[in-house]
Amino acid sequence: MDKEKLMEILKIALSRGGDFADIYIENRFTNQISCEDNKIEKIVSGQDVGAGIRLISGESSIYASTNKVTEAGLKELAKEITSSLPESEKTRKGNLSFSSNPKSSSESRTNVVHRIEKPPSEVPIEEKIGLVLLGNRIAREVDKDRIKQVSISYSDTTVDITIANLSPSLKYGVNGNWIEEKRIYTTYLVNVVAQQGEIIQTGYEPLGGVVGFELFDKYDIKKIAREAAERAVKMLFAKRAPTGEMAVVLTSAAGGTMIHEAIGHSLEADSVQKKVSPAYAGMLGKKVTSELVTVVDDPTIPNQRGSFHFDDEGTPAQKTILVERGILRNYLYDRFTAQKDRTKSTGNGRRESYHHQPIPRMSNTYIVPGEHEPEEIIRSVKKGLLVKKMGGGQVNTANGDFVFEVKEGYEITNGKTGEILRGATLIGNGPEVLDSIVMVGSDLGFNIGTCGKDGQLVPVTDGQPTIRIKKLTIGGTYMKSTLR
Repeated sequence: MDKEKLMEILKIALSRGGDFADIYIENRFTNQISCEDNKIEKIVSGQDVGAGIRLISGESSIYASTNKVTEAGLKELAKEITSSLPESEKTRKGNLSFSSNPKSSSESRTNVVHRIEKPPSEVPIEEKIGLVLLGNRIAREVDKDRIKQVSISYSDTTVDITIANLSPSLKYGVNGNWIEEKRIYTTYLVNVVAQQGEIIQTGYEPLGGVVGFELFDKYDIKKIAREAAERAVKMLFAKRAPTGEMAVVLTSAAGGTMIHEAIGHSLEADSVQKKVSPAYAGMLGKKVTSELVTVVDDPTIPNQRGSFHFDDEGTPAQKTILVERGILRNYLYDRFTAQKDRTKSTGNGRRESYHHQPIPRMSNTYIVPGEHEPEEIIRSVKKGLLVKKMGGGQVNTANGDFVFEVKEGYEITNGKTGEILRGATLIGNGPEVLDSIVMVGSDLGFNIGTCGKDGQLVPVTDGQPTIRIKKLTIGGTYMKSTLR
């Protein structure tokens, strides 16, 4: 549908009042292949096409979606939207005046490039199945007796997005904007279960991003599958982790689960405005972490899973410094929450699909590397825990208390890495832990995930360098985890 028709539909939505209206159109095509019990269990291909229209008036946001993506269908939806506007806000009369030439995606362009070298749509399904079966075989060969289950999942998703918006009052900084974007996600997940007697351990390795089939030229699937299987098996023979308070070193390979959960969600503007994260409300310009910590959210990093050219409101992707040397500098905004705080969107308005309206969400969130070599950080610890792989966890965003599972950990004794440990959990408080980081490494590692919030799932990446936390409480067996 051309932009002129979309603008006419938006005028209908705004005909009886409102400060801002937008249309989000999505054409999503997905392939999924999974292997269980040594055989291909599922091959699914599907397409979903739909659109959503949003009308914002003051502090009210009205949203509706449809799978009738025709001019008539969208006009009908726009009429439903405007009729839902409260009587007190139906103030506009007469004809609306808009720019006659809405800005196109080329005029609102971003310099971000997420290059796709091999579109998955051009790869035969047999080749994709072959990769799944290869990962299954390699993982099982690591230990045919102890490995009881191997699950391999492959998926590729191509999403064509069109976004058009209007703001007659210019409160939202636009007067007719139109963008198009194609996003291609490719993922490969390996999950291995090993058992020795009554002891059961798992190994998990995820791979993916905003990337095409070239992902498998850059990463060795055999190595990924082998690592997951070897972790599951070696954890069977790990000794029980000690409990109590001690120094903790999180390696860059552990990924940024800690930063994502301990502070990331708390800096999403809707959480701050709803006073769900009181530790950071009203704290802009004030110290909130150790001065060694700088936290960034950046969807412009090439080909990361949380990357995009434009967010789901059409705002260009941009790097946002959240914490700078311990000082809180910004929150993550979409247009709606930015208007409430009389500021600009940071380009973090994201949604799971056309069924949902956008809300502030993280993209690629990480701690900026520091000056210490990772080996130097380990040598500085007399007695502590080295975490090489994090698992699931739970966080209370109201007060920052958390519990995280350690999937692979080692004891540190007199600056040296010792025996492998199992059954450890990290127990603490997000703001307190971030203030007790005493060393930050020069390396940087990323882990991909899918983040859940308000019933919506979006792809993200978390990252961190090797960091030393002065002390954390180490607990015993982990009882419950939230998978991401």
